[in-house]
Amino acid sequence: MRATYGFAGTRRLHRAALGRDLVRAPLNVFLAVPALLARFAALGARLAGKRQAAEWLAARRFGLRTDVSRAIEARLRTFLADQNVIGSATGTDAATDAAIEDYLAVRTAVAEITTTALLLITGVLLLGAATPGLFSLIGPVADAGARGAAIDRFLLGPWLGSVYYDIFPVALPGWRLALTAGGLAVVISVVTTFAGMLADPLQVATGTHRRRLARLIRRIEARDTTPGVAGEQLAARMGDLGDLALNLWRLIRG
Repeated sequence: MRATYGFAGTRRLHRAALGRDLVRAPLNVFLAVPALLARFAALGARLAGKRQAAEWLAARRFGLRTDVSRAIEARLRTFLADQNVIGSATGTDAATDAAIEDYLAVRTAVAEITTTALLLITGVLLLGAATPGLFSLIGPVADAGARGAAIDRFLLGPWLGSVYYDIFPVALPGWRLALTAGGLAVVISVVTTFAGMLADPLQVATGTHRRRLARLIRRIEARDTTPGVAGEQLAARMGDLGDLALNLWRLIRG
């Protein structure tokens, strides 16, 4: 466990992210929402007795497989084969594939939760505001950039410029908000890509990785193909919804 997810192990693991994963990461952030909706739909279909529809929905994969996920999957399959949980590291069947896919999805969700925590801390320390995600960051960051640029160009010097723009805030053009949103989306996706370097060792220390692996083994041995929604996935999406709600509240309050 420590060889893969400890401080040294996760650092080696994330070397695979230095490449195409930096492009896949922002796309996966946006695809996480339809993926969760499909999982809820699969649960609903199973409850309604529509087994074929449930299995079809549960098999839909919206995210792009990253090189880090491929590396984890290869190590995971080798471990499971060594423990005689599966026949071979290269063998495949529906129950095993579904269980491993969900295992990897949960790890991605934990990386998103870690990113949300980092954004909150950064916002409180640097901006003096709660900023759990992209929506709540756009306004403060764009405002800070526009204000700084305006102060630097103020004819009577930056000190008087600071006083002036404290009284008369800088107007934010639409292009600056759009540019800021795009830049922040890229930065957040990169942070999410490497968030596992912080989250993995913490989960090793708390035993979370071991418990998650034990659940995976029990699921494979039970041949369980029931679609489910992990708490980590719900928490990641609740972070997105909380960010959107917080930003809407600020807009309403003016």
